[in-house]
Amino acid sequence: VSSLSVFEKMPMETEYPNQTMVSHFVLEGLMYTAEHPSLFFLLFFLIYTITVIGNLVILITVRSDPHLRSPMYHFLGHLSFLDACFSTVTVPKVMAGLLTLDGKVISFEGCAIQLYCFHFLASTECFLYTVMAYDRYLAICQPLRYPVAMNRQMCAGLAGITWATGAMHSAIHTSLTFHLLYCGPYRIAYFFCDIPPVLKLACADTTINELVMLANIGIVAAGCLSLIIVSYVFIGTAVLRIRTAEGRRRAFSTCTAHLTVVLLYYMPPVCIYLQPRSGGAGAGAPAVFYTIVTPMLNPFIYTLRNKEVKRALRRLLCHSSRKPQAGSPPP
Repeated sequence: VSSLSVFEKMPMETEYPNQTMVSHFVLEGLMYTAEHPSLFFLLFFLIYTITVIGNLVILITVRSDPHLRSPMYHFLGHLSFLDACFSTVTVPKVMAGLLTLDGKVISFEGCAIQLYCFHFLASTECFLYTVMAYDRYLAICQPLRYPVAMNRQMCAGLAGITWATGAMHSAIHTSLTFHLLYCGPYRIAYFFCDIPPVLKLACADTTINELVMLANIGIVAAGCLSLIIVSYVFIGTAVLRIRTAEGRRRAFSTCTAHLTVVLLYYMPPVCIYLQPRSGGAGAGAPAVFYTIVTPMLNPFIYTLRNKEVKRALRRLLCHSSRKPQAGSPPP
């Protein structure tokens, strides 16, 4: 008996009076990966390894280097931690599905947890980008007020608010999505549990859920993006008022990395959540970009565009290389 036949005979539904409730889902994965699963497994493993190591290196550098104590690097540490977790929510399950058929199976509770963690981290990152734009606005447009306005307590408070708001935002969507009855089919035409493809399997009218999703996510994303745009309008005006070309270059160089990651973060989700009924295997390409590729690129974007981070990385590497080996006498 083939593994596929055995898998299809697995009990996927639990009987209830007059209804059945799905106890497991099957993630169909990404298009075109089934033809060369080993190759794609190695590719995703490489991307995931680079993502985790890169973001952890940035996090360790920011936390350990005394020269990186400004609010911008405080928020960069939070961003690096978010990106490492963000990739961990989806990529290991994708790799498991490429290895075995059982790796595609996810329990009902596991699907709910994955959806919650994904939207928790994604919304927290959305709020964090807005806070980082506000930080750049104060630093460039109000430099005299900046040290007082963005003190250590304010930075910790803003970071805490982003995490708490992201948790609450995700809890609303997760409870609304999994409050519905799911009685089959159980195949999710996607590579992870997200709201649009999961709602397609509900045995109930999902119009209200889709409206709430579009309104809530739309308001949050549009609101954050609008605040970022307004911040950069003021920043651009302030930079143009700087008389020297070197001053303008230095002021704008602190913003280009943030602008780049904001564009990479916002563009793909707009393609997905503004068309909730189109969630499927074909919609996986933009999702792969912002869930898997962008978290890998962020450490390189901030490192290559920031001389202070590059110098801190060199100091960290030199310090590590100078540590005496085990069993060797101290210098």
